[in-house]
Amino acid sequence: MSSKGGNILDREYIWKKTGVDILWEIGGSFVTAVGIYCFADAAHIAPGGVSGLAIMAGYMWEVPIGLAAFVFNIPLLFLAWRYLGKDFTLRTLRVAVFSTFMLDWVVRPWIPVYTGERFLGSVFGGLLSGAGLGMIFLRGSSTGGTDILSFLIRMKFPHVALGKLIMFTDCIVLALSILVFGNIESALFGLIALFCQGKVIDGMIYGSVQGELFIIISRKARLISRVIFQELDRGATFLKAEGAYTQETQDIILCAARKREYGVLRRIIRETDTDAFVMVSEVREILGEGFMPIADRK
Repeated sequence: MSSKGGNILDREYIWKKTGVDILWEIGGSFVTAVGIYCFADAAHIAPGGVSGLAIMAGYMWEVPIGLAAFVFNIPLLFLAWRYLGKDFTLRTLRVAVFSTFMLDWVVRPWIPVYTGERFLGSVFGGLLSGAGLGMIFLRGSSTGGTDILSFLIRMKFPHVALGKLIMFTDCIVLALSILVFGNIESALFGLIALFCQGKVIDGMIYGSVQGELFIIISRKARLISRVIFQELDRGATFLKAEGAYTQETQDIILCAARKREYGVLRRIIRETDTDAFVMVSEVREILGEGFMPIADRK
């Protein structure tokens, strides 16, 4: 009885999650389509990826952008099915269908196109497409295209960073846009669009939970931690360590802080112990007490 009840609950959860995923993918595909068609395409900008190739195909042969993007994705989807798995491929195919529909049957006939300055077109094209892609990525889905290509290349060369691969493929598309549109400004505005797109995606995925990680080695570690707590209401963790040269045992402070608290923390350390040894690194995401609760992170 309990087993059947558990299975029913599992199915209900899966259906509910899938429904939410689809709603986010549809919304993200629409916002991305507005950025691509109404701003990037109108300004003759190809901001990387399959969407950039589709914009250039539409410019040269007057084919619908959504259809062109879908056609470019077909061989990549076959490779993804073979090497990246069935679930990943089906989710990517679903997003590709939504994107094609939004571009060719919703945005193209119904949403007005921006025909002003190319700079504004590149900025808003990047912002909107980044917002749409962020919505899709937040649900663990993929838009395919050069993402698939980069994953496949990394399977062959695992030592190469994924971010560098994606950047490399985007740069190839930007270089092609110079030849297609006949001016270098297309690539330069495309870089602006890519920059805006990346910033929006990072902001949506990591949000305000980005911060700094302080590792503080000091003989006054206890005092520094008390001042941090008093001034910033920020906790810290002590790690026991032994110096390799002095062989002395002392406390190391491990403290996570928001970016806006960086200057205050530096001042506290400087005023408390000028001999402290401090390492600061950027943290993509901080979850837990004092930041975003883990339960709230989807």
